[in-house]
Amino acid sequence: MRNIAENLALLGCKTFLLSALGDDADGEGLAAATRKAGVDLSATRICAGHATGRAVIVNDCDGENYCVVGNVAIMDQITPQWLTGHASLLSGAAAIVTSPAIRKETLAWLVSKYDQCPILMDTIGLHFIKNLTPWLGHIHTLKLDRHVAGQLSGIAVASRETAPEVARWFHRVGVKQLVLSLGGFGFYYSNEEVAGWMDAPSVKVVNVTGAGDALLAGFAYGWVQGMPFADTARFARACAALTLMTPMNVHPALSPQAVEELRV
Repeated sequence: MRNIAENLALLGCKTFLLSALGDDADGEGLAAATRKAGVDLSATRICAGHATGRAVIVNDCDGENYCVVGNVAIMDQITPQWLTGHASLLSGAAAIVTSPAIRKETLAWLVSKYDQCPILMDTIGLHFIKNLTPWLGHIHTLKLDRHVAGQLSGIAVASRETAPEVARWFHRVGVKQLVLSLGGFGFYYSNEEVAGWMDAPSVKVVNVTGAGDALLAGFAYGWVQGMPFADTARFARACAALTLMTPMNVHPALSPQAVEELRV
């Protein structure tokens, strides 16, 4: 979620990060970089005696997450009781971007209490979907890969032709907007009125890590800005393309102007 927050701040959105960092060198470094990008960390929890979360992401040959290994135990510090202290931020948000990696009871509290606000979510991988399953109907925009989509819907995503059927399943359970990533084959975007494919951008790929975060940030930006859904998908694709061209997890020169100039 930190990467998404940084992307949104660079795009010019007023962005608050409600998360947890350890009181260690990793936490200090992340906090400094995040503040520099323009993210407000006044609501970020610094947890004494806890290590900042770490993850090692292994991608397959198609650019999809093959496995994620890490320690995100610090996310247990994000509790409903702690979030209650930031109720004014949550209730005043134009959109909330969250993750199923937070505690099950925290996710349940958040999506049930604030589902009047558009909630956007990246499922990350298979490990955390059990936390999400009961709350799919509360999610406005859901980004997921074919493995998670198949596990949740019971429909194997074997090809592009399967995507519309999968999308209809998610819309029936209440998801308003679906972003189904097929890695190097692009992504399918769908709501109840508009659907289509976006091919993977034709750019020189330096690093795939972070492109998915940029993609979801682009969809969040488009929603907040009131863009038509198809235009939002093109904007989000360009956000991801810029990120693919940098060795960093967030493109440091990301901006609406840079996205428009890319025109992939």
